[in-house]
This record gives sequence, C-alpha cells and structure tokens, in this order.
Amino acid sequence: MASVYDQIGGRPAVSAAVDGLYDRLLADPVLAPYFADTDMERQKRHMRGFMAVALGGAELYAGRDMAAAHARLHITGDAFDRVVAHLVDTLASLAVPAEIIEAIGAKLAPLRAQIVTADEQRKAA
Repeated sequence: MASVYDQIGGRPAVSAAVDGLYDRLLADPVLAPYFADTDMERQKRHMRGFMAVALGGAELYAGRDMAAAHARLHITGDAFDRVVAHLVDTLASLAVPAEIIEAIGAKLAPLRAQIVTADEQRKAA
C-alpha cells in the first residue's frame, strides 16, 4: 500500500500544503505572534521535511525533536488545536480525501504531548 505521502501527491503536495498552512497560521491573530521572530522560509523548509517523513516519504528530516523545537514557545493546547484545525482546512482545500486527512491527523496527534507545554497539559488533565 502506498504511503500517505505518496497518496497525497508527494513533494509538490506537501509543499502546497505547508504554504497554505502557514498562510492560514500567519492570518490567525492567536497564532501569528508565535511566528513574530521566525525566518518563515527556514520554518517552511523544516515543516516540509518533517511532514514528508511523518507521512511516510523517503526524505530525511534533520530538525530538532518536537519537544526541543517548541519548548521556548510555551504553546497552549488551544494553539495546538487551532494549528490542527488550520491543517485540516488546508488539506480539505487541496481536495485531499477525508480518510487521508484522518490518517494524517492520526500520525500527528501524538505530537501534542511534545509540543504543548507541561503546565498547559496539567491544566487539561
């Protein structure tokens, strides 16, 4: 069976999804401040590599682990959920089938524990 990466169209599809996702994130008044001091071209490159690997592509991801990469940002559960919602909307706008969007969500959902700050996780528990 083809990987999710291949099912959505490989590198061009991941690139389009990442570009669309960041357009949405930067337009979101709650999320935009998280990117205020971010080199967005570098950020997009990292996200493309991460998404490719997370979805079963053959590309290599050489970035930091999720906890280290997000530790200083103090990301809330609400912010994480907003990013996920924007990702779903982005993928839907690119005509990615619902079952593939669900498969992508299943692959990314476990990252919540690494990305949301510990204080915020205790509040949610």
